[in-house]
Amino acid sequence: MAFWDVFIIIVYVAVTLGLGIYVSRKASKGLDSYFLGGKSIKWYYLGLSNGSGMFDVSGTAWMVGILFLYGVKSFMFMWMWPIWNQIFVMMFLAVWIRRSGVMTGSEWILTRFGDDRAGRASHLIVAIFAVVAAIGFIAYFFEGVGKFMTVILPWSLDLFIGDFLLLTSEQAYALIIIFLTTIYTIKGGMFSVVATEVLQYLIMVLAGILIAGYTFFVITDVEISAAIPEEWKNVAFGNELEGFWSGKKDVFNELIDTEGYKMFGAFIGMTLFKGFFASVAGPTPSYDMQRILSTRTVRDAAYMSGFTNLVLFIPRYLLVGGIVVLGLVFLAPEIAALENLNGGDMELVLPQVINYEVPVGIKGLLLAGLLAAFMSTFSAFVNSGPAYIVNDIYKKYFKPEATDKHYIRASHISSFLVVALGVIMGFFADSINSITLWITSALYGGYIAANFLKWVWWRFNGWGYFWGMLSGLIIATLQFFVDKNKEHYMEGSWLFEIAGTPAIYLFPIIFGFSLLGCILGTWLTPATNYQTLKSFYENVRPWGLWKPVRKMMEQDGHPVEKNKDFGIDMFNCAIGILWQSSMILMPIYLVVRDFYQVLVWLTVFIITTVILKFTWLDKVKNYKE
Repeated sequence: MAFWDVFIIIVYVAVTLGLGIYVSRKASKGLDSYFLGGKSIKWYYLGLSNGSGMFDVSGTAWMVGILFLYGVKSFMFMWMWPIWNQIFVMMFLAVWIRRSGVMTGSEWILTRFGDDRAGRASHLIVAIFAVVAAIGFIAYFFEGVGKFMTVILPWSLDLFIGDFLLLTSEQAYALIIIFLTTIYTIKGGMFSVVATEVLQYLIMVLAGILIAGYTFFVITDVEISAAIPEEWKNVAFGNELEGFWSGKKDVFNELIDTEGYKMFGAFIGMTLFKGFFASVAGPTPSYDMQRILSTRTVRDAAYMSGFTNLVLFIPRYLLVGGIVVLGLVFLAPEIAALENLNGGDMELVLPQVINYEVPVGIKGLLLAGLLAAFMSTFSAFVNSGPAYIVNDIYKKYFKPEATDKHYIRASHISSFLVVALGVIMGFFADSINSITLWITSALYGGYIAANFLKWVWWRFNGWGYFWGMLSGLIIATLQFFVDKNKEHYMEGSWLFEIAGTPAIYLFPIIFGFSLLGCILGTWLTPATNYQTLKSFYENVRPWGLWKPVRKMMEQDGHPVEKNKDFGIDMFNCAIGILWQSSMILMPIYLVVRDFYQVLVWLTVFIITTVILKFTWLDKVKNYKE
């Protein structure tokens, strides 16, 4: 680390803290102001903030690792989340969600199931899910930023008591960064989060442009051709992933065989199956939903979600692609020989490249950008998780009457609690990849069934939601503990087989148990109150199995026209996935100098943009709000 690199990082941290604290005075007006910015923030700022929140350092390290190892087709690994749930939100879900006018995702649930015992059960379970998810993501960030900073920074922060290692450097660095981020997030709420995230987004864009530009300056086309196999650039795939590495890089083929994605056709099929249901289920009760609820109008919610897709992917993959090209050209044999890498720790590719191949100045900006990526995503979860504790649990069930000052103080305390629990969980995480798979395949597997049915089936009620979510969370948690204790099982036993199965393939089991809980909970209990269903359907107007509700409304003299947009919404989602994919593939092909493919995907981007202008944007402009 040169002096100027350290200086740039220190200036960045100081400016971020100063800005976050400066705007914090706006957050003291009440919970709506603290958690939603008083619904006064412009949609494009929220879109930049939302994009910045998704640009995290742990995810970036993971993306670098999989792109390095698997090549261009690895962008489909992102479907595990699935990243194109943002497309579904953009096309119709943001509008459905924003029409409620509430503060949190669990408060929104009451508009669907009512405020009786069943509604409150569903309300409570989604609040618990939101807090558990926030804690899980904080653990994910803790693991990622600690590993990243330890490899980059030259100072050892190991803490010993006698001969006992109390704290490793990874943990110490993570605690420092988390502490600094928590300060301004707790102080300023949504205003501080959005203001700092817009700044952080600009830094990340600059870092992406600089690192991609640097590869054009120092690497020749001949070097790229020699370092990158042709199959690496091939986006097409078959049923199995075949190793394409040779020579000193042959160890990468072994990783491909053992990481759980070898049966690529089955893997993609599973991600598509999961992705559709997860996307229609809508955003989880986290920072993404908070951004939607923070917009000023329904129209702004749609604009914000579309803008998030537009601003996120190109700069992120310029950065990811640039780092990968530097690693492939200059460090691939050395990276293959790393002891940790032989165990599958591809997350070390990012810090190794930054350490050895990025020059002074650019390194400082890049590190500031990656630090910004961590801080923006972390702050988003620290802002969203406590909203559910304070507004949906503490205020609703324990202290319904109190001053705004009291609730904001309770928000500060709950924020520290969420961060502390996330850090504790992070201490026991094996790697970013293990937490990623748990969150995407296990935890979210328990969320999807109930939240899919809430939109499309009128008979689905609060108890069905409660038991569906609870059964899914229980199975997901059991899967997590089975996986963590796999070394204790006898080889050949059913527990050993389950522990050795990649989490994505266990999704149908988790989904099935959750769906069973949804159906039994619904049919064994009375339907939701008609007035609640009528109010929800009249306000939100979802498509799906709502015919009985429409008939009852016609009999009451309040007919509502059926939502016939399912076809155009699904068409827009399919076009939107192509649109999103083009924004990922263009920068990757650009940095590897495959200009023919850049032109192909630029053409796809232009065509899909024009289509969406007529099929989506013109419709959004006609919303009355």
